[in-house]
Amino acid sequence: MDVSWEEAGWERLAPGVGRRRMPVWDATVGLVVGDGGRALLIDTGATLREGAELRAQAQRLLGPGRRVTHIALTHPHFDHVLGAAAFSGTEVFGAVGIDDVLRRDREALRDDAVRHGVERGTAAEAVDVLVAPHHTVCGEWTLDLGGRQVLLANVGPGHSGHDLAVLVPGSPEVVFCGDLVEESGTPQAGPDALPSRWPAALDRLLALGGENAVYVPGHGAVVDAAYVRAQRDALAERFPVS
Repeated sequence: MDVSWEEAGWERLAPGVGRRRMPVWDATVGLVVGDGGRALLIDTGATLREGAELRAQAQRLLGPGRRVTHIALTHPHFDHVLGAAAFSGTEVFGAVGIDDVLRRDREALRDDAVRHGVERGTAAEAVDVLVAPHHTVCGEWTLDLGGRQVLLANVGPGHSGHDLAVLVPGSPEVVFCGDLVEESGTPQAGPDALPSRWPAALDRLLALGGENAVYVPGHGAVVDAAYVRAQRDALAERFPVS
């Protein structure tokens, strides 16, 4: 890398693994650096402008001859997916069914972005060129980044109908949770959430990462397994299975 994570405005989580908390909605974007010019971006920001900024920052971090080659979308909400079109030539992954949602519900996605403060023209522009995943993950998918393997796991539904987690093995192991876990506020259950199945999704997340992993929420500071477990119990109390 030509610059450090900190110099680029990112938080280093482990060797070759970092994340940025985006402005306004505090959504997390992750970056995993592999070998041979390969890199994985986890989520893409809320607008094409944010996507372009992330692309430039990633290029600065990765250095000449390297670029983002893969994208993992953790779930189909505007603040995590609308920047994807800024990354041309990437392979995009998501949980099975997210591709149908992003093709079918574009107007709803645009309107949700506008309700949360995105200017209507900006939201419409991003939705017009919205990128649906090329590859959908039903169970687990091992992604080879050249010298580094990353596990994509369909652990939902919960926060949405299509929740994907990303496990980066190493010391420490890092789990990108999407909005299955939130630290900066109460977990949000919108109209596409399946609250009764959310605790089970967090059980799968904990089984994936284990006790010593670093867990990266979709919004907020990184947390540990005890925090995820406490949020799981709170959700089970909030949304009891009938």
